[in-house]
Amino acid sequence: MAKRKTNRRVRSTGDGMVFSTQPGWEPTSSEGDVVNELPAHEQTLYVSLDRKQRAGKPVTMVEGFMGSGMELMQLGKALKTQCGAGGAVKEGVILVQGDHREKVIETLEHQGFKIKRKGG
Repeated sequence: MAKRKTNRRVRSTGDGMVFSTQPGWEPTSSEGDVVNELPAHEQTLYVSLDRKQRAGKPVTMVEGFMGSGMELMQLGKALKTQCGAGGAVKEGVILVQGDHREKVIETLEHQGFKIKRKGG
């Protein structure tokens, strides 16, 4: 049997930098990217329905989350699972395919968030 190759290219630091041609370059710390994280009961999230630039198909949008990107992704996954729909997390906004405003609001209120409806 053949030996399995070990991946020697895996770096212990997770900065994403693969190669730099600039002599003396040092990675900058990401301490300036810290987002003010608030507990759920202090955050107000805005839930709306959007059809613009989507060929008339409705998308439920959740805006206003203050937290890390990983927490936003986890919240988006939980909402999509609860609604049984697809979606995405883009530019700090959670998008859930379809009109699932009631389910999203119910789920977010159960988690302790304050909710405001935007639009009609």
